[in-house]
Amino acid sequence: MTHPIISDLQKRYTAKRYDPTKRVPQEDLAIIYEAMRLSPSSINSQPWKFIVIESDEAKQRMHDTFVNKFQFNQPHIKMASHIILFAHNPKYTREDYAKVIDADIKNGRTQEENREQAFGAFAFVDLNTDTDGNNEAWTKAQTYIALGNTMHAAARLGIDSTPMEGVDAELISEIFAKELDGYLCDAALVLGYHDKAEDYNAKLPKSRLPLEKIIQVL
Repeated sequence: MTHPIISDLQKRYTAKRYDPTKRVPQEDLAIIYEAMRLSPSSINSQPWKFIVIESDEAKQRMHDTFVNKFQFNQPHIKMASHIILFAHNPKYTREDYAKVIDADIKNGRTQEENREQAFGAFAFVDLNTDTDGNNEAWTKAQTYIALGNTMHAAARLGIDSTPMEGVDAELISEIFAKELDGYLCDAALVLGYHDKAEDYNAKLPKSRLPLEKIIQVL
């Protein structure tokens, strides 16, 4: 099959070694950030926060979060261009959704006189919230939508990436407490350009299950 989308996905793979001399241009980062912002989410909740790690100081802090586990991912932190923390709100509230509705009103999506009616969609949040106000499983699921969207945007721009669930959420919450401000990070995305000599995964053929094994058309 020949199509730009398929070409993007055929070329995309998880980079295993980065070239520390190469950095993602700011103009490409701007596109990636906008793609992240435009990512879809249930009821347009946008229950996320994205922390971009770019400076040497921030990279050292992220490097330090691997002291206890997942050390196999640690080399990426200082070698890659950027790391993005995909954080979710573990207790998404009506007040959080009010910010979305007010933005909808400002952008002309919702009429101001229909503001209270717009909160009807929040019933879906209630369905996913326990008695302690925790809806982390639901908000985390929304964040993975943004992660996938970002990976495709990076592929379109010719930027390599490595999604990481192998991160220490507890240490990240401690070391980046100010930036996260109560949000939780269970996944991160590394961005940069692979080391042509050292990245073994770049040389391996693409491998996926056959289409007929995973798609059933009724």
